[in-house]
Amino acid sequence: MAIVLSGKEVAAKINQETKEKTDQLRQKNIIPRLQIIRVGERTDDVYYQKSLEKACEATGIDCSVKVLDEQIGQKGLEEQLTKAADDPLIHGILLFSPLPKGYDLAAAVSLIPVAKDVDCLNPLSSGAIFTGCGDAYPPCTAAAVMEMLKFYGAELEGRAVTIVGRSLVVGKPLAMLLLAQNATVTIAHSYSEDLPAICRRADVVIAAAGRAKMFRGNFFTPGQVAIDVGINDDPDNPGHICGDIEYETAEQIVAAISPVPGGVGSITSAILCAHVADACSKSSEQD
Repeated sequence: MAIVLSGKEVAAKINQETKEKTDQLRQKNIIPRLQIIRVGERTDDVYYQKSLEKACEATGIDCSVKVLDEQIGQKGLEEQLTKAADDPLIHGILLFSPLPKGYDLAAAVSLIPVAKDVDCLNPLSSGAIFTGCGDAYPPCTAAAVMEMLKFYGAELEGRAVTIVGRSLVVGKPLAMLLLAQNATVTIAHSYSEDLPAICRRADVVIAAAGRAKMFRGNFFTPGQVAIDVGINDDPDNPGHICGDIEYETAEQIVAAISPVPGGVGSITSAILCAHVADACSKSSEQD
């Protein structure tokens, strides 16, 4: 039976550290603030917003939400982003995506200053992560995977890590973060030839393909660490979520595995709050 890599303990540690930092800032009358901008009423956006508001409250961050009607248009959205970017009392900006049809996401996120880009939306932030030059925050999900591996003492230096998924939110930036820890990284995807064999050769398998229960027993071998980044509707249990890994099978094979729910997703909100607190601290040092 595999060791379960719970995300709740990791998140609790990060939240405690963030709360200590925000308490110190508040003693100086400096209030860390996150501005969430949401266009429309997507159910998953509303759910994520509520979880972020709860996390911000627990860590001492002031969270304000600007909900825009879908009909506001690109110009109206960009005006709100520019206003938040220019406001010295706002330290982090988060724009929910995808945007409704007809919006230009690339143009919108380019208006978020790198210093306030707490979830790596602006391509300039991504560039800093990929080159290792400049000061930018990595995407929260990618950072959450790294924090989980660090918390549980996973060896990365010289180890083979396979990431299945090549998105700008997880796969690609996560590869850069792992390379910075001297891991040997393979990025695979649904078009990779003999994907199960590629995964079996790895010491650490990170499933980020976005396909429910795609990773079955033939993807794993004893001794591996399996990290599940997927959040999917469970085809076998409607109304519930599952990961990319068929958990019940994999946990009988691997040495350690993260669950869904209760794994990486539990850490992402904590990472975002930590980024806001850090951005606030850096801003106060410059004043």
